[in-house]
This record gives sequence, structure tokens and C-alpha cells, in this order.
Amino acid sequence: MNLEHEFSYTADIQGPTEVGQGPYGDRNIFEIVGGTATGERLSGKLGTGGSDWILVGPDGYSRVDVRGTLNTDDGASIYIQILGVAENTDAAAAAISGEGPATEFEDQYIRVSLFLETGDPRYAWVNQTAFVGEVRILPTPGVECRVYRLT
Repeated sequence: MNLEHEFSYTADIQGPTEVGQGPYGDRNIFEIVGGTATGERLSGKLGTGGSDWILVGPDGYSRVDVRGTLNTDDGASIYIQILGVAENTDAAAAAISGEGPATEFEDQYIRVSLFLETGDPRYAWVNQTAFVGEVRILPTPGVECRVYRLT
């Protein structure tokens, strides 16, 4: 198995909306308010209305649960679901709050799996492709993710 870089994206987020401590942990919601994706086969803008329903656990890690859309430069809409694990670090918290600089990919463990879905025949290949990614925190707040296709 190999990893091939497919695209990268940056997402502008706002929040959090703090739901609070529930039966599974401390729930926070970060809304996606924009962003861009760039790659040889996939490029476009992230649609608004998506969110990360992140669950902060007592073990020092959060569970990422993102859903959103990518509107490609040539007019296709691609649904994206992202699940993963994020290490809660002081550097990440400072970047999210705007009190610190962007983190680097190696500053904390944030790894995700991505599931893409579309009805557009030009991008039908995404429906049968497994993707993984690594994420870093931007201070706007936002995130940057490098996405790889498993081959």
C-alpha cells in the first residue's frame, strides 16, 4: 500500500459553539465558513454550512467528526465526511484561540480518514477511493489538511 498526495485544503472555521459535557465527552461545534482545496485532480472551494462536531475526551485527545462540501472549480459538488483523532496540545489550543501561531503538522497528532461522495461522473472515482490526511491548526482559526489517496 502506498500514499499518493491527492489534494490539500485549508478551511476557515468559526466557533466553538460549546455544547458542554455530555454522556460521551465535552462536545464543541466549529462551523466551516469557507476555504479552498488545491490538487491536480481536485480543486475548488469549501462550501459553507459544514461543521466539525468535535468531542473532547478525558484522555487528552479529541474525536473529529466533520461533514461538508467541496464545490470544484468545474462545477461538481462533492460531499466530504472526515473522522479522526486529534491530540489536545497547548500549541493547538493557542492557535485555535488566536493567541498563538499556526502549528506544524508534527506539533500534534491529528490524523483523519476522509470519505468523498458525488454523483458527478467526472469524479466518480472518489466514491471508490480511500483517503487519509494529516492536519495542522491555523490561527484564524482554521485548519490545513494534506490529503492522500491510498493505492
